[in-house]
Amino acid sequence: MISWDEFYEEQEAAENKSAAAKPQASQPAVSAQAAASYSEALEAARTASVVAPGLAEPSANRTASEAAAAAANQQVMQRIQHELEDLDVTAGEKELGEWTERVKVDDKRMINCRADLNQLVPFKYDWAWQKYLDGCANHWMPQEINMNADIALWKNPTGLTPDERLIVKRSLGFFSTADSLVANNLVLAIYRLITNPECRQYILRQAFEEAIHTHAYQYCIESLGMDEGEIFNMYHEVPSVAKKASWGLKYTKELSDPGFTTGTVETDKALLKNLIAFYCCLEGIFFYCGFTQILSMGRRNKMTGTSEQFQYILRDESMHLNFGIDMINQIKIENPHLWDDVMKREATQMILQATQLEIEYARDTMPRGVLGMNAVMMEEYLQFIANRRLVQIGLPEQFKGVKNPFPWMSEIMDLRKEKNFFETRVIEYQTGGALSWD
Repeated sequence: MISWDEFYEEQEAAENKSAAAKPQASQPAVSAQAAASYSEALEAARTASVVAPGLAEPSANRTASEAAAAAANQQVMQRIQHELEDLDVTAGEKELGEWTERVKVDDKRMINCRADLNQLVPFKYDWAWQKYLDGCANHWMPQEINMNADIALWKNPTGLTPDERLIVKRSLGFFSTADSLVANNLVLAIYRLITNPECRQYILRQAFEEAIHTHAYQYCIESLGMDEGEIFNMYHEVPSVAKKASWGLKYTKELSDPGFTTGTVETDKALLKNLIAFYCCLEGIFFYCGFTQILSMGRRNKMTGTSEQFQYILRDESMHLNFGIDMINQIKIENPHLWDDVMKREATQMILQATQLEIEYARDTMPRGVLGMNAVMMEEYLQFIANRRLVQIGLPEQFKGVKNPFPWMSEIMDLRKEKNFFETRVIEYQTGGALSWD
């Protein structure tokens, strides 16, 4: 067996012999510089085979250009290696140094946690992980739902009444931007400030679902051939829609500032109010009038594709609501000093304000009775929902004697799914399959 040095010597001798045998007229002129580069490349290739054992061994057919490329690659890797040797890892080591011990369950907290947030397990809040799994099992996409019947009905001048068309437009106008507002709040504020990895895992899933919902509204708007400028700008052009959007935005403005941090009573309460605003009020009250109206259409075999989209969305939103209420209650348990009389009054007032805004929206979208309902019935329904939200976060009901005037809503979306982890678990989700209106 010959060594690589002997191999290259024999190769050079063979190449020189071959070159000498050719007629001089056909041999191209080679400059001294090119010859030197060639020799350097060969030498670099020999060196590479020794100092870089991870490289492939040179073959007998290796050309000068291949040898030069191998040498150049080796130089790149050597340069990177030198840069890594000079890398200042002080900042990273300092951060990792805070998490030298393995995470224990008792180390975990919903906010202001000092344990390693990169370690998912051990779980402290099993309900958060279960909700993540349930959300994944309930995955769907808007294009799976057939919109042909809706398109035909919408294009038929007599297919829907003017009041029904107003409801469809208002619903798509509000929801098409509302879910974007929720997603922005999750990504820019909540995810950063919630310091528990299993909860963060679900928050990421929720943010993705909000994107799917926005996609679904856009899919409906596009399918029906609506004026996209009119629909997507309702949240600041139509007063009853704009008020709801503005009310929600005021609770996320402070938290979305990258410089905002929790750790004081004042900032911790700001986060708690944000969670109440977006989970209990925006997703837990603002969505209910529009959902009830659209789902009522589906029961009457009108806009069935849009109604099915909304039913899938409502099931997602019910899970979001469950999760948010669980987080709020857990923060209260871990930080009882935050849930003082002042905070209780503010939380109650927030839910009552949201209820009034949704009642105004109902009056705007239903100036007359339509779809077996009217604004008066919707007002009682929203008060019924408000009582439920208050009780779920440990506050007393504010509306006496109200009942659910739309019992069929319980059948469609199953209000029992809204119960938080302290009451029950959600197990009735599944992937794929169309929803039945029977």
